[in-house]
Amino acid sequence: MASHQRDRAVAFGLQLSQAHRELRNRITRLKADLGRRRSADSVLVTHCLAFCAALTSHHEGEDKGMFDQLLKERPDLERTVANLMEDHQLIEGILRRVAALADRAAESGDLEAVRRELDGLTAIMDSHFAYEERTISAALDAGITDTGWSERVFQLGEG
Repeated sequence: MASHQRDRAVAFGLQLSQAHRELRNRITRLKADLGRRRSADSVLVTHCLAFCAALTSHHEGEDKGMFDQLLKERPDLERTVANLMEDHQLIEGILRRVAALADRAAESGDLEAVRRELDGLTAIMDSHFAYEERTISAALDAGITDTGWSERVFQLGEG
């Protein structure tokens, strides 16, 4: 692999870690904001939904781009990718609950259920991100063709 191509591949592993770090920072800020409020408002609900959208987009980019390409180039990672995609489905369900709870909180003002769901989501995200970085970063660093998947995985939009 050419040096420039190798540098780009190594950057994928680093970019994945950075994207995960940014998502962790966003949920930390969201939870801190919830902790400072006694009731929900439209700004808080909007921030909550924006976080859910960013995480969903990241995971969809992995599922429909990065993982597909990884499996073409590294079929030995099939079980790992299947585990990661299972996690994505679990997280997707939690994100749907967070969005529904945030909508209800906008009407009722009660944030407690949103807080609890975000606490659970944080724990699952941390475990999932650590597993993902541990199991596929080496494959990314060894080189994987970017078929356009990287933008969706690494560009998380406004935070």
